Amino acid sequence: METKNIYSFTVKNIDGNEFSFEQLKGKKIMIVNVASKCGFTPQYKALEALYQKYKNDNFIIVGFPANNFAHQEPGTDAEIKSFCNMNYGVTFPMMSKISVKGKDKAPIYQWLTTKKYNGKIHSIVKWNFQKYLINKEGELEQMINPWVKPESKKISKWIESE
Repeated sequence: METKNIYSFTVKNIDGNEFSFEQLKGKKIMIVNVASKCGFTPQYKALEALYQKYKNDNFIIVGFPANNFAHQEPGTDAEIKSFCNMNYGVTFPMMSKISVKGKDKAPIYQWLTTKKYNGKIHSIVKWNFQKYLINKEGELEQMINPWVKPESKKISKWIESE
């Protein structure tokens, strides 16, 4: 995995279909590990508002459900999709549930968290709703801690910058 950009990754979406990051070339991407039973779960509402505000400006959010922290995402993909639709009206792309840390960490999260692969930073996923910001060239630019809200100035400035 000697890739320096995200475009070589293909994952499964929440409906079980292939989702290639190559289709996102030219967009800024925010990748977020999400969970339905977390104190940060209300961030879904703010993430959806952010997506609605900027989706026509070459910006996309990609959610990855994960059950790595205190078993806060125990559901199946179908249950997670239903929860997100009913409670938060989520329309940004949601992927199939993965692991974001440990021995079974998904390849895309190996890339996001390992400087040797992403060429930028080494990080540890601290909790649900940690955000990774990918530029229009598919390169990791920064990691945003879970407690930083989606509506923060830091995030909107990044989206709006060239």
